Amino acid sequence: MRGHDTGSETTFSVTFHGVRGSTPCHGNDIMRYGGNTSCVSVLTPSSQPILFDLGTGLRYFGKECLTRDTKFVGTCLLTHSHFDHTQGLPFFAPLLNEETVLTVRGPVQDDGMTLQAVFDKLVSPPLFPVGLSHIPGTISFVDTSNSDFMIDDVHVKARSIPHVGATLGFRIELNGKSIAYLSDHQQPTDGSHGISDGARELVEGADLLIHDSQFTPQEFAVKSTWGHCTAEYAVWVATTHGVKNLALFHHDPSRSDDALDASAACLAAIGKAAGCNVFVASEGLNFRL
Repeated sequence: MRGHDTGSETTFSVTFHGVRGSTPCHGNDIMRYGGNTSCVSVLTPSSQPILFDLGTGLRYFGKECLTRDTKFVGTCLLTHSHFDHTQGLPFFAPLLNEETVLTVRGPVQDDGMTLQAVFDKLVSPPLFPVGLSHIPGTISFVDTSNSDFMIDDVHVKARSIPHVGATLGFRIELNGKSIAYLSDHQQPTDGSHGISDGARELVEGADLLIHDSQFTPQEFAVKSTWGHCTAEYAVWVATTHGVKNLALFHHDPSRSDDALDASAACLAAIGKAAGCNVFVASEGLNFRL
C-alpha cells in the first residue's frame, strides 16, 4: 500500500473512520455521523499510508485495506494511550498477514512506561485473549516526544499538547499542504481562549485542522478538567491562526446527529465570516487537499 492514486492534483486524501471520543456507541440518533472512536487515514501519491490513532474505526480501515492487498505497510501517529484511541489495534485485519508492518509512534507515559509496554499490557490476557506476540504481522513501537521526522517524503511535526496524561498533537506536510491533528486538547479550565506554544506551532496556517470538539459550553462548565474543549474553542483556534478548513472531531458519545447538525450550522457561519470552512467530521467522509 504505497503510492496510492489519490487523484492527479491531490496531495492528501483524508478519510475519517471513527469520529467519537470516550467510547464507541450506537443508536438511531447517531447513524449519520457514526459511533466508532478516533481513527483517520491519510493517503498520498508517493508515501506509505499514515494513520492518526487506533480507535475502533481502525477495524473498518482494515477491511478497506483488504480490498486492495492482504498486507499493509504504514505508520500510525498515536496521540495518546487512552482506550478510545488504542482499542482497534488487535482488530486490524491486515495484521493477520505476516508481511504486514505497522509502525506506531506515540508518547512515553508520564511515569516512564514505554509505548511498547503500554500495548503489551493492553493486548494481553485477561484483558485480551492473546498477547501481541501471537499476532502474525509486525508492530514496531517508537517512543516519540517533541520532534520532527520524516515518513517517506512527508514531514511530521510532533508536539506535546495539554490533555490528561502524556499526549501529542501532530502536523504533517507535503507539497506545500498541511494537516494538523489535535484530537484531544484541553481548553484552559476557566473557559478562556488561550493556547500552548506547542499547539500553536501545529495549527498555524494549516490547510486542514482536525480538532477536539467534545463538549458544549454547558458541559465544559462541569467537566473543565477532563482534558477536552468546546466546539466554539476549536473554531477560535482555527479562525485566529489562519486555518483554512476545520473538521470538528471527537464527538461526545451522547451527541446526536441532530445536535451535531445544529452545531455545524451555527459554527460554519462563524468560520465563514473569518475565512475558514468549518464542518463536522463523520464516518466515511473523505476530504482531499
